[in-house]
Amino acid sequence: MHHRSRPRASLLLALGLTACTENKSAPAPTPPPVVVVPPAATNADAKDYNQYTELKWGDEFDGGALDQTKWGYDLGNNNGWGNRELEYYTNSPDNAYVSGGNLSIQAKKEAQGGFNYTSARLLTKGKQDFKFGRLDVRAKLPKGQGIWPAIWMLGSDIDQNNWPKCGEIDIMELRGQDPTKILSTMHFPDNAGAHLYKGIDKVALPGNASFADDFHVFSVVRSQNQMRFFIDGQQYYSFSASDATIYPFNNPFFLVLNLAVGGDFLGNPDAATIGTTPFPQQMTVDYVRYYQYK
Repeated sequence: MHHRSRPRASLLLALGLTACTENKSAPAPTPPPVVVVPPAATNADAKDYNQYTELKWGDEFDGGALDQTKWGYDLGNNNGWGNRELEYYTNSPDNAYVSGGNLSIQAKKEAQGGFNYTSARLLTKGKQDFKFGRLDVRAKLPKGQGIWPAIWMLGSDIDQNNWPKCGEIDIMELRGQDPTKILSTMHFPDNAGAHLYKGIDKVALPGNASFADDFHVFSVVRSQNQMRFFIDGQQYYSFSASDATIYPFNNPFFLVLNLAVGGDFLGNPDAATIGTTPFPQQMTVDYVRYYQYK
């Protein structure tokens, strides 16, 4: 009995091993990782100035009053706006008005809010943000000691990331006592959040003409990690991510147009010489246009 039972046991063991082997399933192959490629930001690539032909937003100032759906106001003096400026900003039509197809921002020598000058500071904050593309402002600038016109931008997240973390793009500033030169400056933070800046000064027109004599188009073209600056379509400066410790300039920004009086940047109107800085003074804006390429 023992002799006959051994083969049977061996056979059963063999069958059992075979069955076990056949029922063992191989591990499922690991699927390749899913690579999600984010869509490229609109107009992230840098193109030639003239390739930005699609008008996305603008104001021709052709109406009878400022378009409140496009522009708001900063009001007051706010401790000199960080520069010990002398003007008090209002929303009065005496300080910002539309006439003859132009916007005029007017500084007047009149007392209000404890200050001796009034003016206006207009901005698109909460109404229109700008990212990549070309922004043009055609304007005629004032002149005179202590007169400070500016076309500039602030990061739209300024209420969450205080200045300078939000970034500031000064497209154009002019010291009124030197009306043949403008400057462009970028303000940004270092790794600790402290203020740094870099830009270009003493940018002149052909023949050293005065910016107060005629209209000129001031432009910034923003693309991924790069900004380029133009007067009348001619580039005079570029700024890239390698120029900043932290580069906030790929974010949305809003536009600011203002006319300041006095302050640390350029000094105050010269009261010692009658007529050096006559008032009122105006910065006149023909249009603002924002373009992208197809």
